[in-house]
Amino acid sequence: MVVVAMDTSALMMPVELDVRVFDELDRVLGLAADAYELVAPRAVVEELEALATGGGEEAVAASVGSDLAADRCRTVETEASYADDALVELAERGECDYVVTNDRPLRDRVLERGVRVIGIRGRNRLHITEP
Repeated sequence: MVVVAMDTSALMMPVELDVRVFDELDRVLGLAADAYELVAPRAVVEELEALATGGGEEAVAASVGSDLAADRCRTVETEASYADDALVELAERGECDYVVTNDRPLRDRVLERGVRVIGIRGRNRLHITEP
């Protein structure tokens, strides 16, 4: 099964960027939702929970992202406590086929490890970047 790891920014896309992230994943992967598995490192889940306690649009986006992670993603454990490092760890261990993120430095780190990155292109469409 194809494994897609979700970053904090990816789970906040529906509110922050008006992206239908799961519909877009179906489209760019060319797969039905039951043909791939979504995972979120525990560090991503914890970052969303921390951001949700703040105020403003970021807190709303993080709260929605936290709910999406709980409903749609399997939480995976990593040794890293920082979200970006946890995603890089999954990439290094070969435990994901894609990482979804809008974070440019994280994108570059994941691509260096030979894992494809799904990120925003244009206003609200996702695109796959190959290593």
